[in-house]
Amino acid sequence: MRSTLLFLCLLGLASAEAASLNPKSPPQKHVGKSPARSTKTTAEPTARTTAQLVDKTRTAIVRIDGRGRDGTQEGVGTGFVIAAEGLIATSLHVIGEGRSVQVRLADGSTPEVIGIHAWDRPHDLAILRVRATGLNALPLGDSDTLPQGASVIALGHPLGLNQSVVEGVLSARRDLEGRPMLQLAMPIEPGNSGGPLLDRSGHVHGIVNAKSLLTQNLGFATPANHLKALLKQPNPMAMDRWLRQGALNTNQWESFLGSHWRQKGGRILVEGTGAGFGGRAYLLKREAAPEGTELQVSVRLDDNSGAAGLIFAGDEKGRHYGFYPTGGELRLTAFEGPDVFSWRILGTVPSAAYRSGDWNSLRVRRADGVWECSVNGEVVFRSKDSALNGSRVGLAKFRNTAAEFRDFRVGKATAEAELPPDVMASFTAGREPREALKAHPMAADRFLQERAQRLESEATRLRKLAKDLHREIAREALVSELSRAASEIRLTHATLLLAWHDHPGLNITDTERQLAELGTEARLLVSQAKTGPDRIAALRRFLFEEQGFHGSRGDFRNPANSHLQSVLEDREGIPITLSIVFLEVAKAAGIEHLEGLPLPGHFLVRHAPPGEPARLYDPFNGGIPITFSEADELGTESAGVPIRSEFLEAASPRSILIRMINNLRSFTMERSGIEAALPYSDLLVALAPDARSAAAERVDRARLKSQIGDREGAAADLRAVLETVPTGPQEARIRDALKALENRP
Repeated sequence: MRSTLLFLCLLGLASAEAASLNPKSPPQKHVGKSPARSTKTTAEPTARTTAQLVDKTRTAIVRIDGRGRDGTQEGVGTGFVIAAEGLIATSLHVIGEGRSVQVRLADGSTPEVIGIHAWDRPHDLAILRVRATGLNALPLGDSDTLPQGASVIALGHPLGLNQSVVEGVLSARRDLEGRPMLQLAMPIEPGNSGGPLLDRSGHVHGIVNAKSLLTQNLGFATPANHLKALLKQPNPMAMDRWLRQGALNTNQWESFLGSHWRQKGGRILVEGTGAGFGGRAYLLKREAAPEGTELQVSVRLDDNSGAAGLIFAGDEKGRHYGFYPTGGELRLTAFEGPDVFSWRILGTVPSAAYRSGDWNSLRVRRADGVWECSVNGEVVFRSKDSALNGSRVGLAKFRNTAAEFRDFRVGKATAEAELPPDVMASFTAGREPREALKAHPMAADRFLQERAQRLESEATRLRKLAKDLHREIAREALVSELSRAASEIRLTHATLLLAWHDHPGLNITDTERQLAELGTEARLLVSQAKTGPDRIAALRRFLFEEQGFHGSRGDFRNPANSHLQSVLEDREGIPITLSIVFLEVAKAAGIEHLEGLPLPGHFLVRHAPPGEPARLYDPFNGGIPITFSEADELGTESAGVPIRSEFLEAASPRSILIRMINNLRSFTMERSGIEAALPYSDLLVALAPDARSAAAERVDRARLKSQIGDREGAAADLRAVLETVPTGPQEARIRDALKALENRP
C-alpha cells in the first residue's frame, strides 16, 4: 500500500529489530469462555475505568506476526476476537495480501490460521478464521453514534510491546482518500494497527490503522460499522488459496535471495530486503534468452535511495549484469559472485531523461559486441564488457526498496518504425499534422511521448539549474560578507543573505530599510531614558508591547522563524532571530555594549557596559531580564552538562549564521527530508572557520548524501577530508566508510 504525504498506513509491520526486543508474554488464563457474540450493540449499565476495561477485554486481544517467504517474522500487528468460534478482526495491511501470518492468543497459544473469512481492501479490513473455539469475543458498537469528544482506549502491541493500552478521545470524523475515518487524539505506534478502539462500556467502535506523520498524538481508525457490513457479506478464502493469491507463475519465473515477489494486474511487485549482500534479490526467467535478444521493462521505485531494474547475461549462480536506477542516477554493474568483492561497477551516470518517482522505461540490447543501455529512449551506457555470457534475464532489486515492474519484454532486437522525416520536421516547425501522425499510430505515439519526456526533463533540469545557481550566488555572497573583519560584518545583511538563499524574490534592501525604520522609531523613545537599564526597558516595551514581537511557541520549528524578513513581517521568531532584531534595533537606537550570548538550546542578549555588572535579557520571552543562575539552568538542561553562562564568549557574526543554518537544516529535514536540507550542509562547509571544522561538516554531509543514495557525492566528500586534514584517530573509519561507498551496489 502506498502511503500518502501525511499519513502512514502500514503500521502493522514493525521492524524486525523492534519485534526482536519483545519478551514473550507470560501465559495468561482466559477470563472465561463465552458463547459467540452478536455484532449488535448491547447496552452497558455503567462506564468502566480503564483498568476494568483492560481486565475485561485483554483475553480477546491477539498478536499477529507477519511472516516472510521463508517463514521468518517480518513485523507485529494486533487483532481482536469478534466471534467465539475463531473469528479475529484486524487491518488488511497487517496480514498483507497473499502472506502467511501467525496468531498468538493472550494465553500464548498459536492456533492454526485456516482461512480468511472476509477482507475489504478499500476499508483496510480483514477477518481471520483460526482453529479455536470458546474464545472471549468483543461486542461491536454502533460507530455512527460515538460522540465527538468521547473517551476511548486502544489495545494492542505498539512497537511489539505486548498487551499495551493507551487512552484518548474521538477528536473528529474525517475523510481520508475518500474513506470515512475516526480521528483520534492519542499516540499510535507501529504494532497498534488492527487493534480495537473501545468506548467506556467496552464496545468496539473502530479498528486502529493509521497515524499522522506530523505529530505523535494523532491517529485514525476505521469505523466498526464497516466491519459489521463485512460480517454480513463475507468473502471467505481458504489459507492455501490466499497464499497463492498474486503468486508468481513459477513455470515462468525463478526467484533467488528472498524478498516478496508477486504479480498483480499484469505487474510484478517486490518488497522486503533480499538476503544477498546489499539487500540483493532477483528473478530469472526460466526460459533462456537467445543471443541478440533485446530486453525491456518499465520500473517505478518507492524510494530512490534503493535500486531495481533489469539483469541480463545471467545464470542461476548469481552472476549477471545489472542495469538499474539508484539514487536518481543510472548504474551498470557486473555481479560475478555473491559478495561485494565480486561486484564491478561499470558506470554510474546521471540522466536528464530519468524521472524520479515515476515510471521509467529501461532497455538493454546487444549489437556488435556492445551492450547498449537506455532509459526512456536515451542511451546512457555502451559497454564492451564480456566477462559474463549467461543466457538468463530477469529483474533485480536492492536494499529495502519496494518496486513495481510492468511491460517486461524479451525479444529479438528489431528496427523500430519511425515517423517519416517530413512529418517530424513539420511537427518540429510548430505544426501538428494530425492525419500524417494518425497514419503511423505506434511511431507517432512513441515520438510524441519521447518528445514530451524530453521537454519535461529539460524543464525540470532548467528549474533545478536556476535554483542551484541562485543558491551558489547566495553562498558566495555570504562567504564574502563573513570574510570581512568581525567589526565590519553587517549582521542584518548577512542574515538576509541567508534568507535570500531560500527566497530568490526577497528584496534585501527593502527589508534592511524596515529594520532601520524600527531603529529610528525606537531611538525617539530610548533617548528619553537616563540609565542603561531604563533605555533597555524602553526598547523592550517598544519591541514586545507596541510592535508585538513574540516567541513562536505553537510553530517553533517552522523555517520561517529563521528568516529575518518573515520575523519582521509576522513579528514572530525563535530566540536567535528575536535576539538579532533586539541587537540591531538597539544599535540603531544608540544603545551600546550589547552582544549575543549563545547558550546551548537558547539564545540571550547580554548588556555589559565597562565598569558595570553585566545583565541578561531573553528576547524570546518578551526581553525580560534573566539572572545568570537562571541562564545556567537553561543551558545545563539543554546541554546535559554544567554551563556557566557568565564565562561564555559573545557570539560572533559567523557563529550566529552557522547556528541559524544548523537550525534551518534541522527544521527542513523534519518537514521535507534530507535532500531538501542538503543545501544547508553546503553552506556549513563553505562557512566553516577552519579546515578541521570544514572536514567535520563534510563528513556529516557525506552521511546525509549516503542516506539518499548519492554515493558518489558522499565518497567525494570523504576523499576531500582525507586529502585536506592531517591523519588522526578517525582516518581508519573514514577510509572504511569510503571503501564501502565505492563498492556498494
